[in-house]
Amino acid sequence: MTTATLPALIARQAERQPDALAVTDGSTVLTYRELVDAAAQLSAVLTARGIGPGSAVGLLCARSTRLVVAQLAIWRTGAHVLPLDPAYPRPRIAEMTSDAGVRLVLGDKALLAEAGLTEEQTLVLTDHGTDTTGPVTPDAADPAAPALVFYTSGSTGRAKGVLVPHGAVADLVTAPDAIALGPRDRVLFHSAVTFDASTFELWAPLARGAAVAVSPADRPTAEELGRDVERFGVTTLLLTSALFHHLAARQSRIFGVLRTVAVGGEVLSPEHAGAVLRAFPWLELVNVYGPTEATTFTTLHRVTRADCAGAIPIGRTFGGARALVLDEQLAPVPPGTVGELWIAGDRLAQGYLNRPELTAERFRELPGVGRAYRSGDLARRLPDGTLEFHGRTDEQVKLRGFRIEPGEVEHALLQLPEVAEAAVVVRRAGQTDAALTACLVLTEGAGQAVDTLRARLAERLPAHLVPTAWTVLDALPLTGTGKVDRRALAADEPAGQRPSGAGALTPIQQVVAEAWSRGLERPITDPAADFLAEGGHSLLAMWVVDDLREDLGVELSLADFLGHPTVVGQAELLERALREADGPDGAGDPAAPEGPAGSDDTPGAGR
Repeated sequence: MTTATLPALIARQAERQPDALAVTDGSTVLTYRELVDAAAQLSAVLTARGIGPGSAVGLLCARSTRLVVAQLAIWRTGAHVLPLDPAYPRPRIAEMTSDAGVRLVLGDKALLAEAGLTEEQTLVLTDHGTDTTGPVTPDAADPAAPALVFYTSGSTGRAKGVLVPHGAVADLVTAPDAIALGPRDRVLFHSAVTFDASTFELWAPLARGAAVAVSPADRPTAEELGRDVERFGVTTLLLTSALFHHLAARQSRIFGVLRTVAVGGEVLSPEHAGAVLRAFPWLELVNVYGPTEATTFTTLHRVTRADCAGAIPIGRTFGGARALVLDEQLAPVPPGTVGELWIAGDRLAQGYLNRPELTAERFRELPGVGRAYRSGDLARRLPDGTLEFHGRTDEQVKLRGFRIEPGEVEHALLQLPEVAEAAVVVRRAGQTDAALTACLVLTEGAGQAVDTLRARLAERLPAHLVPTAWTVLDALPLTGTGKVDRRALAADEPAGQRPSGAGALTPIQQVVAEAWSRGLERPITDPAADFLAEGGHSLLAMWVVDDLREDLGVELSLADFLGHPTVVGQAELLERALREADGPDGAGDPAAPEGPAGSDDTPGAGR
């Protein structure tokens, strides 16, 4: 494992090019010297608050320059960072901070208050970290010490914290055979800070002397991503497979201004990859693979048009990572044979926080190899040495880039008194309309108030763990061995729990309902219909937002779309936007749009 730490790597770049751009969010710009100085000042304040090696510090902050300063400052004290998502419900944040033993949470004042955290527990950040000054303390980061703890879905109903050390992140961001970055590059930071993709987006460019461009939108739409790429001069972009497929299907112009696009999280579609490479032959398209337990990426493959004739490989390991394809006896399988993928080398996590039994189960000492992580993924090695993904050995699923253990969702469902039995599956897996589906048997007399159950589950779990489709059964189907037949549940389409009443739609409501209908692929006629209750999700919402912009010529943010999930609620927002666009006299008639406004971003829209 490399002996470098993240603060040391950034400090090295500050010495080489102190006045070069390090990070900008559009309103604040920091050079490398300013970034390092701001982090040093904030770390002194943290040290005075008793933060030091072994401490866990929460970070609850919108994407911004201050988030970058804060993360670097925490590392300088020798502490490690627990990233927190502002969208998480209070109980989830409380559970994570308690499990991680967090002593202090840094963040934005409003977000800290919404999370129910007291002043004694928190430190409010400013654009440059903090307004407080103090004597600068030495960098106390240690390559072997943890840098980050990422919480991932847990099969037992309890999320598990993955401890990622500095040395592992340093290997990821400095490996010479990884994605190339240099002083002229800019990488867009648009992922949630709780998503391990942010590790690459932030620290790979800063470790290489490149710049980070921060997407300021809470949940950027495809249009906003395109604007950010253009206005910041972004050269390198990391996308989840689902988002890449969405942009490719709409022939987004975003690919025309980028040099490199890395794609990961789920299986990369050969059809979409081929279409992008044909349209933008200069683009470097990289398929990346790796679990959080092996620090973001383990393998990468530079995709060619020839690769798109079949399954696209996940490639070869890079840097200090190693990959082994083993059978059930932990012996190597012959080339071309499918086996389980084990990962070894310098990018392994330390294990699961406070979970020694689970750590011992998944991280093993292998003879002649050393410490290795059992990924649960199936793969085979092709004749040229590249790896090809072949699914899972267990029930874990990946949906729109998120790793989901159905057991965690089932456990939360069974805490609701109305639920007697629960099974969670993915229907239409691998398709753009794939849906996390809750299959329930309710207790006697509980009725079928699915909307109520969904709302109560959303109070406990992050949005990506809340099913978008629900079905109520008399009994769960069983296999011949008496286990729940998940294949049968995944194959069945639910009868649905949709609003039954349908009132008359206004013209604007009709535009909204038609856009929903195209995305959901079924008629929507009720002004009270709820997008999430109808099976919608954040990526599908992005498609509908794009369609509404084309139809009406005004922008509805993704946050507003999801915050007002009914037809009538979105129609009211759009009417207000149309009135504002028409000026103070309200020259236009918001109830009677003339027709599609079109968009340069989607010249070939359609699904």
